[in-house]
Amino acid sequence: MTTPNKTFQSPDLPIDELLGNVKAGKVQLPDFQREWVWDDDHVKSLLASVSLSYPIGAIMMLQADQDDMTFRPTPLAGVTLSDGQNPEHLVLDGQQRLTALFLALRSSVVVATKDARKNPIKRWYYIDVVKALNPNEDREEAIFGVPEDRILRDFRGVPVADYSTPEKEFAADVFPLAQILDSSDWRNKYFKFWEFDREHIERFTEFDEQVIKRFEQYQLPAIVLVKETPKEAVCQVFEKVNTGGVSLTVFELLTATYAVSNYHLRDNWREREKRLRSEGVLKSLGSTDFLQSITLLATRARREEAKMAGDPPEKWPGISCKRKDVLKLKLDEYKTWADQVEKALTSAAKILHSQHVFTSNDVPYRTQLVPLAAILTVLGPKAENEGVRQKLVRWLWCGVLGELYGSATESRFARDLPEVVDWVDGGPEPATVSEALFRRGRLYTLRTRNSAAYKGLYALLMRDGCQDFRTGDTIERITYFDESIDIHHLFPQLWCTDNGIATGRCNSIINKAALSARTNRMIGGKAPSDYLERVQRSAEVPAERMDDIIRSHAADSVAMRANNFEAFYAMREQALLDRIEAAMGKPVLGRDDVTVAEDGVDEDEADS
Repeated sequence: MTTPNKTFQSPDLPIDELLGNVKAGKVQLPDFQREWVWDDDHVKSLLASVSLSYPIGAIMMLQADQDDMTFRPTPLAGVTLSDGQNPEHLVLDGQQRLTALFLALRSSVVVATKDARKNPIKRWYYIDVVKALNPNEDREEAIFGVPEDRILRDFRGVPVADYSTPEKEFAADVFPLAQILDSSDWRNKYFKFWEFDREHIERFTEFDEQVIKRFEQYQLPAIVLVKETPKEAVCQVFEKVNTGGVSLTVFELLTATYAVSNYHLRDNWREREKRLRSEGVLKSLGSTDFLQSITLLATRARREEAKMAGDPPEKWPGISCKRKDVLKLKLDEYKTWADQVEKALTSAAKILHSQHVFTSNDVPYRTQLVPLAAILTVLGPKAENEGVRQKLVRWLWCGVLGELYGSATESRFARDLPEVVDWVDGGPEPATVSEALFRRGRLYTLRTRNSAAYKGLYALLMRDGCQDFRTGDTIERITYFDESIDIHHLFPQLWCTDNGIATGRCNSIINKAALSARTNRMIGGKAPSDYLERVQRSAEVPAERMDDIIRSHAADSVAMRANNFEAFYAMREQALLDRIEAAMGKPVLGRDDVTVAEDGVDEDEADS
């Protein structure tokens, strides 16, 4: 039987040797590791554990390939290296513990940490010799930190203990942990200070046996991944063992990878992000979204190259933007597509504006921008043609109203790009269009902005020409912001409560419209018959014009003026279903059912 190749080693590393390698730069961090964040209590607890030879957990490292550095290395906190110092190992797990040990035991500089309230402090660490040898004392109580000047003060600032000179340390029988891995000089001076007093020699000899040798002989178990370990595997392993609880983004990992080639991805993205954020609808777009669009295009290009080379179909690489694929994105591929994707995202923002989506909070699915940007990049100027734009808009609404981008999105992205491009060229409908369904009953449970379909209907009503009750203006981009347009109840909540209307029905999108903040204040909690009459007088318009405005919201003016919620609700439901069918280009499922249950359950699905 063949033994599989072992992908890791598991040595025990002497702490003195390991910390020496940290100081020399032989052990560093990959650039995706975050800063050292441990506080004073964590440091003291760790030092106490080592002083008792208690296990503190294994560390995990990756062998660094000197010929092909996968990640840009960076030294641990407190280490100063000359330029060009390449590591032999990169720390994947154990950064906090290893940094704390290095700073406290080998750095020769004061430890910059935090107190319990997260305020920055600086500490030198000591161990009380007498307490350390007392079996009835908690070891953590024997270890303490002092300020940078080595003087402890009370709350009034009055000194209560002074360890600012070696002689004062000797007199107090407190040992500086920064010297515990090289204690001979301090010991000799300690003996001399006490004039070789027998009691002190015996005490320190016992301390040497019980504490110092535990530090000197301490070994950390390690797992060392071989240098051939694939980058995506390294990242996956890191996230599974990382105790910080925060997953790394692919952007952070690629930033570290590209830095090896002296390319500053973070700076590049900051400039692009600034430009993209000038488009309000793109403010929530993230660096990972941007990389996913580029990866879709890069993997598509690889596939096309394989086709052109005459490779058999089974060898064509797939179009994808999953995490592992983004991690494989080469720097030259990023440079090839980045400008084009940025331009395409600006075009995507224009498409959203045309559909009356004006802010990032109103974008139904931020994730849908990923395939849209890739599609627009491939289509180029063709995307500006009216016929092509209509198809793109239909694909957009099918995704939104069919609520298809809430989960497992990467697989859909990978299908969207080739299928939508092929559809534009006369091919069959893409899966996002053919699979999209809207069920009549879903309309009842759309109640908050947590739902993509809720946001979509809000935009559709504005796109299709709804007018403000007070001004009679249709809602365009300028008036949207100038008039503080938002979603408000047509039958106010207070009125619904007073008249026994179920909360779920009152808060459904069926009972909501896009209105200005000033108009909503005029409505207050009044009955529709009252506030419509008031708004009509204020706007100085005849009843017929007011009825036209009401109808522009797909609402029935007769039912509203009669305060007939049930008639209003039934007729507006049908009007909204008409809008949905027109946007999706297909019938609503279950629309002809005689009855559809309204169970009152809020089924809103969070957008992303």
